Amino acid sequence: MKKILPLFVVLALGCGRKPEKECPPAAPATPAPAVAPVATPAPADAPPPLAPAAKLESDEGMWTFDNFPSAKLKERHGFEPSKEWLDKVRLSSVRLAQGCSGSLVSPRGLVMTNHHCVHRCVQELSTPQADLIADGFFAKEPKDERRCPGLEINRLVEITDVTAAMEKAAAGLDDARALEARRAEKARIEKACATGPGGPVGKDGPALEDTRCDVVTLYQGGKYHLYRYERHRDVRLVFVPELAIAFFGGDPDNFMFPRYDLDLAFLRVYKDDKPAELTPHFGWSSHGARDGELTFVSGHPGSTSRQVTVAMLEFERDVELPFVLNNLFELRGLLKEFQARGDEARRVSTHLLFGVENGLKARRGMHGALLDRDLFGRKLADERALRAAVEKDPALAKAAGGSWKAIEEAQQAHRAVFKAYQLLERGWYPSPLMRHARALVRAAAELPLADDARLPEFTDAQFPPQRQALLSPAPVYPELERAVLGLLLTRIRDELGPDHPLVRAVFAGRDPAVIAAEAVSGTKLGDAKVREALLTGQKAAVDASTDPMVKLAVALDAAARAARKAYEDRVEAVERRHLEAIARARFALLGDSVYPDATFSLRLSFGKVQGWDEVGTPVPPFTTIEGAYGRHTGHAPFALPKRWLDSKEKLDLTTPFNFCATNDIIGGNSGSPVFNQAAEIVGLVFDGNIHSLGGDYAYVPANNRMVAVHSRAIVEALRKIYGANRLLEELGQ
Repeated sequence: MKKILPLFVVLALGCGRKPEKECPPAAPATPAPAVAPVATPAPADAPPPLAPAAKLESDEGMWTFDNFPSAKLKERHGFEPSKEWLDKVRLSSVRLAQGCSGSLVSPRGLVMTNHHCVHRCVQELSTPQADLIADGFFAKEPKDERRCPGLEINRLVEITDVTAAMEKAAAGLDDARALEARRAEKARIEKACATGPGGPVGKDGPALEDTRCDVVTLYQGGKYHLYRYERHRDVRLVFVPELAIAFFGGDPDNFMFPRYDLDLAFLRVYKDDKPAELTPHFGWSSHGARDGELTFVSGHPGSTSRQVTVAMLEFERDVELPFVLNNLFELRGLLKEFQARGDEARRVSTHLLFGVENGLKARRGMHGALLDRDLFGRKLADERALRAAVEKDPALAKAAGGSWKAIEEAQQAHRAVFKAYQLLERGWYPSPLMRHARALVRAAAELPLADDARLPEFTDAQFPPQRQALLSPAPVYPELERAVLGLLLTRIRDELGPDHPLVRAVFAGRDPAVIAAEAVSGTKLGDAKVREALLTGQKAAVDASTDPMVKLAVALDAAARAARKAYEDRVEAVERRHLEAIARARFALLGDSVYPDATFSLRLSFGKVQGWDEVGTPVPPFTTIEGAYGRHTGHAPFALPKRWLDSKEKLDLTTPFNFCATNDIIGGNSGSPVFNQAAEIVGLVFDGNIHSLGGDYAYVPANNRMVAVHSRAIVEALRKIYGANRLLEELGQ
C-alpha cells in the first residue's frame, strides 16, 4: 500500500535524498526536466508483453539483503558478493530512526552520516552565544562529545519471514477487519521478538528499550519480514562542519550537479557511558571513488511507489502532491517572515526552513515526474502488461483480476476523507508542543488497552521511540511555536470551512492565531519534567490537566481519530487487500527476481561512478575542491566559510569533492555509505540529481544519478581545515 506521508516524514525523507549543492563554472548546472502537464495518455489497444525480470539490464534496484541478486551482479559487473560480505555490510550499516542512514567507520561506535541528518541536534545544542550551525563543531577530546537529544540509531541484526502468520491472521475477513487483524498480529510478533530469547534482558526481565522489532511490509503486502534491530539511544555529536559548506549553494543548487558540499557529520554511539564496541565496521579506501568503478550503497530508502497502481499514482498527482505543495509553500512564506525578525529568530527556525525548502523542491520534482507523458505512459504500459498476463491465467484472474478496479474505487473514497485526515491526524510536525500534547492524550487512552488493541504507534514494541521523544530535553521556541501553530490551525479552518462541526466547536469564531498564542503562552509542556509527570500519571493526570495545549489536543482528538478511522477502513484496508493480491499474482508470474518498494528498511544497491548526457552536453562525474573556490561569490548561499578561505593555500585543490554514480537511491538514503568491493568507504551519499526525483515512480538509467561526497575530500578537509587528527587516526588515515 502506498503510504501517505505525514509532513514530518515529507521533510525528513525529502532531506533523505537531500538537497545537493554544486555547480562548477566549468560545467553547466543541470536544468529541471521539461514536463508537460497533460491528461493521462490513453492506453494502446494491445498491451506489451510482460517484461521478464530474470535479466539484470541496468543498475536499478533497492534490494533486501536476504534476496540480493549476487549471481546476476556477477554477470553484469564481474563481482559476486558472498554471504559473509553481505553480513559485514549489513552489520556495518545503521539507521538514524528520525529519517536517515549512516555507517559504522570504527570499532568504537563512530558513525558517519550527513550534516543535514543531524541538523536538528546541532540546532538543539546551540545557544545564542554558541551557534554550532554557523560555526560547526569538533570535539577535540572524548569528554567534549555532546549527546544529541532524542536521536536514536538502529542496527539490523536479524531478518525473519513472517508472511504465513500475517496472512493467516487476516484470512477470511473483510477488508476492514483484515486490517485490524494484521495490526494485532503485527503487535504480537513485534512484542514477542523484543521480549523473547533473542532480545536483550534487563534487571527486571526482557528490555524493550534496547531492541526494536518491526514487521516490515514488502511488495505492497506480498511478503512480511520481521526486522530485529539493536536500539542505541545514547548518541553523541563528534563533528560537523559549518552549514555554509555543508549546504554550499543552498536551495538554488539543491538536487543539482555539479555540486560542492561537505555534507558530513560524525556521531558516536555510547553504551554505559562509554564508546560502544560495535563490530564489524567499514574500512576506508586510500584512493576513494574512481571513474567507472563499481560502487555499493547500503541504506534505508524511505518510500517509493513503483509497484502501486496507476489509479493511486493519479491520486498522488492530482490530489495529494498539490495539497502538500500548497501547505509547504505557505509554511515557507511564514518561516521567511519569521527569520526576518532577527538573528535569534533565524537561528531557531533554520532547521525547519531547511526541511521545508528541501521538501518543496523534492515534491515539485515528483509532481513533475507524474505529469511527464513518457514516464506516466511507461507506468500505464507496465500495468496493462501485468493485467493482461493475469487475465490469461484463470486462477490469477479470479484472485486478482478485480483488484485494480477495487483500488480505483477506493481512490474516490480517498478524495472524501483526504483533507480531514491530513489536517487533523498527520500535519503537526512543525509544532513540537502540539505533537507532545497529542502524544500524551493518545498515550493516556491507548496504553491501558491490551497491546494488540492499541494504535500501532502505542504498542509495547513501537512506543519506546515516541516515549524518548516525549521526554527529550530538546528546547522548544515559544515565538516559533505561536507562528507555526497559528498557521496550522488556520489551515484547518480554511480547508474544512468555518461551518464544519469541529471548527465551530473548537474555534467558536475565534481567530486561529489567538487560539495558538493563548495555548503556547499558557502551556507548561515545554518542560520535559511536566511531560514526564503527565505520561507517568496516565489518564487521570491528563484528564485533570488544565494545560491549554493539552485541552486543545483533547478538543481535536475525537475528530482526528474519526478521520483516521475513515481513511483506514475506506482506503487503506482496500488498498492493502488488493495490492497483496496483485503482489501474489506478480510473484506467480515473475518469481522473486524483482525488488520491493522502499519502506525505510535496509537495502543494498549497486552502480558505477558515471556522469550522464544533458541535452547533448556531457556532465562529468566529479567536481574538485578548486571548483568550490571558483563558485564562491562571498554572498550566501555561495559563500565559503572563513576557515575554508583561510586554508586555501594548504589544500590540494585537485582533490575530488563530490561525484555521481548510477546507484538507485531515494529519500532516506542520505548519510548512506558508498563503498567498493572491499567494503571500504569511497564516499558519502547526500543527494540525487534533479532527474532522480522521478525515482519515486521509476528508475531511468540514462540520467538518474546519486550524488556523494568523495572520501578524499573528507580526509583533506579534516586534516588541513579542521585539524581533526583524532578523527583521522580513528579512521586509519
